[in-house]
Amino acid sequence: MKVILTEKITKLGNIGDTVEVKTGFARNYLLPNGKAMRWTRENVALFEAKKAELQARQDAARQAAEANVDAVKNAKLHMIRQAGDTGQLYGSVSTRDVARMLKDVAGVAVESAQVLLGAPIKAVGVFDTKIALHPDVIVPVKIYVAQTQDEIDALVAGKVLTFGTKQVDQETESEKPADTETPAESAPTESDAQPADAE
Repeated sequence: MKVILTEKITKLGNIGDTVEVKTGFARNYLLPNGKAMRWTRENVALFEAKKAELQARQDAARQAAEANVDAVKNAKLHMIRQAGDTGQLYGSVSTRDVARMLKDVAGVAVESAQVLLGAPIKAVGVFDTKIALHPDVIVPVKIYVAQTQDEIDALVAGKVLTFGTKQVDQETESEKPADTETPAESAPTESDAQPADAE
C-alpha cells in the first residue's frame, strides 16, 4: 500500500515521503496512529495544505523528547529478578518491563516499541540499550539486572558476580549490546518500507 508519512519514522522515511508498505502494517499501525495517510491525489493536496502544521507538531515532539533526555540518562534502571544458580533468569526482562520502569523511576512515559532492546534479557548482568524518545532523539541507557539490591550495587560499582563457573561483570555484559532492531511487530522492517515514486 502506498502512503504519505505525516511524521518521521525511523527506517521508513521523513515527514511527507511517499513510501510503499505492507497493507497490514499500514492498516494496523500507521493509519490508526495518525503516522501516515493513504496516497491519493486528494490526500497529496491535503498533506501539502497541512504540511506546515504537521512539521510544527513534529518539531514540538522533538523538543519535548529533548527535554526528557537528562531524566532518561540519569534513570536508575535496576531490575530485581529471580535467577538460577548460573545467573539465568526465571523469565525475562522485556521492552514492556523497561518502559514501565522508566515511567516509574524517571516519570518519562514511552511505548515498549521505543525501547530498542532487541531480544529480551534472560540473565543477570549489565546491558546497554537505547531509548528512542523521538526518531531524532535516541538516548543510550544501562539496565542492571540482579537477584538482590546488593548484587545490583556490586554491578553498578563494577564488581564481578560469580554463578558457579560463570562470572558476570559490567564490562563483559556491556560488550554485548542489546540495541538491535525493535521487535518486528512494533516497528517497520526493510521489507515493510520501500520508497515509492510519487505519481
